Amino acid sequence: QSQLVESGGGLVQPGGSLRLSCAASGFTLDYYAIGWFRQAPGKEREAVSCISIGGGNTKYADSVKGRFTISRDNVKNTVYLQMSSLKPEDTAVYYCAAAAGYGSGWYPHSQNEYDYWGQGTQVTVSS
Repeated sequence: QSQLVESGGGLVQPGGSLRLSCAASGFTLDYYAIGWFRQAPGKEREAVSCISIGGGNTKYADSVKGRFTISRDNVKNTVYLQMSSLKPEDTAVYYCAAAAGYGSGWYPHSQNEYDYWGQGTQVTVSS
């Protein structure tokens, strides 16, 4: 069974850091672009970051630029989201998703293009 599993969430104080992991099982991430999304209570799911199939292209939401870093390790079949300088408004359930595409530099431009979604991991930023 093909699935994505997120981990690394938790409770952290403002200004702290967390690293989220997105591990794939049942398929290889080599041919997939990966996106991170988040959904806060009462809000729509929003894109946080994405990384191209080859890892050379990345994109970030304005709200996390300079604070979050996405990376991938295809040997470990895992994608990471390093989050620093966390703020209370970063509190949300974080999801990763995989999209099959073409070309090492490609990543999706719509949530509808993603093929697999994880179950989410809770991140709470609070003092």
